[in-house]
Amino acid sequence: MLRADGISVLSLARSSDEPPVTIPRDPAREAARRELSKRMYHENDPSWFQRALNAFWDWVDKLFNTAASATPGGPLGLVVVILAVLLVAGALWWRLGTPHRGATSSAALFDDRPRSAADHRAAAEAHAAQGHWNQAVQERMRAIVRSLEERTLLDIRPGRTADEAAAEAGRALPSHADRLRSAARDFDDVTYGGRAASEPSYHRIAELDHDLERTKPLLANSTSATSGSHSADQDARPGAAE
Repeated sequence: MLRADGISVLSLARSSDEPPVTIPRDPAREAARRELSKRMYHENDPSWFQRALNAFWDWVDKLFNTAASATPGGPLGLVVVILAVLLVAGALWWRLGTPHRGATSSAALFDDRPRSAADHRAAAEAHAAQGHWNQAVQERMRAIVRSLEERTLLDIRPGRTADEAAAEAGRALPSHADRLRSAARDFDDVTYGGRAASEPSYHRIAELDHDLERTKPLLANSTSATSGSHSADQDARPGAAE
């Protein structure tokens, strides 16, 4: 028996009785994977950078929530703690400067290139003219020490440090001992402590350099002679012990 469209009614009845066509699970999964891997399905996916950024912010959010749950006062308490830490860090940075090397005088004052005091002064003035106060302070302190060596108030010792030079020079020039120690500290702070020099600090060292040039040293022989003359005067006075 045929329908108007020419399809046998019997064949329709037989096809409806047959079980539906099914595909095994593994081939179906593989087919779905191939289909979904097509470029058309991923045109609007985020880039790798966006995915990494999202993962980072998810991690920050989890970390913040964990810290907030463990901090008294919740998120507000955590914000207060963070602000307090930032304020303390800022105060330490302002007070101590950028951390580099700890201030120490273990390194030598001069390098391997011997120069005269005049050479160091000229270099210091050139740096000062350009506003390079760190280098200006360093060169002026070297000029002071080299000048004292040229005047034989200090023996020439390549490994001498700024503190050692100040201590030795202070014994020959006691009226400037404090200023010499202060200049040595400025040199150490700039060279090894990571601090920035200022224009006033350079001018203080330059003024010390000028004053030292006009100061006569206190020699050990003159001190002994002075002490001896005082002792002789005491012995010569009437009523001195016999």
